[in-house]
Amino acid sequence: MIRVLIVDDEALVRSGLRMILEAAGDMVVVGEARDGDEAVSAAARLKPHVVLMDVRMPGTDGLTAAARLMDTPEAPKLVMLTTFDLDEYVHEALRVGAVGFLLKDTPPRELAAAVRAVAAGHAMLSPTVTKRVISSFAGRGPSRAEIARGRLASLTAREEDVVRAVARGLSNAEIGRELKLTEATVKAHVSRVLAKLGLANRVQAAILVHDADLG
Repeated sequence: MIRVLIVDDEALVRSGLRMILEAAGDMVVVGEARDGDEAVSAAARLKPHVVLMDVRMPGTDGLTAAARLMDTPEAPKLVMLTTFDLDEYVHEALRVGAVGFLLKDTPPRELAAAVRAVAAGHAMLSPTVTKRVISSFAGRGPSRAEIARGRLASLTAREEDVVRAVARGLSNAEIGRELKLTEATVKAHVSRVLAKLGLANRVQAAILVHDADLG
């Protein structure tokens, strides 16, 4: 069973998310929290696999809590909950190590599938949602773009092909088909790219590509 912690200051939202997730059959909501402080405490106590965290809450907000959670041993997979007007905060959360985000109006089936994907170690890189947010808030000023391009210059041509595909939201299988590589080879390339660039996950790699204005 996938253990999930829900963090949102609105009881109605927490209740709705709990109903959706527990109806999926392969996950259980081990706890709820109303703000960032409660989230950090609950995560330490309950050891969830995945934390669904609202961005803006009274008291300690989701972004502050995200940084604290990612700085703990055995940190859970963290997905931010947001609406489009809060995407700038989500962008920062991705930078500190969150693996993605969900919109609060995500359909139930997609919500459950997203939690499964995150629990399995995949980043939330929906071409229709995540890429739009990353593109909007990547802050493509010249200095940032130059820095990003400098970091990407360490990659081989094949590694650059792979990381560009990652930034487009493709899975390892999809990248393999496009580049005529086995899925195992793609996985090895992705791991090597993350290690070379000092990145925690595929979402951060996508942000770097968009910062470089190469996505």
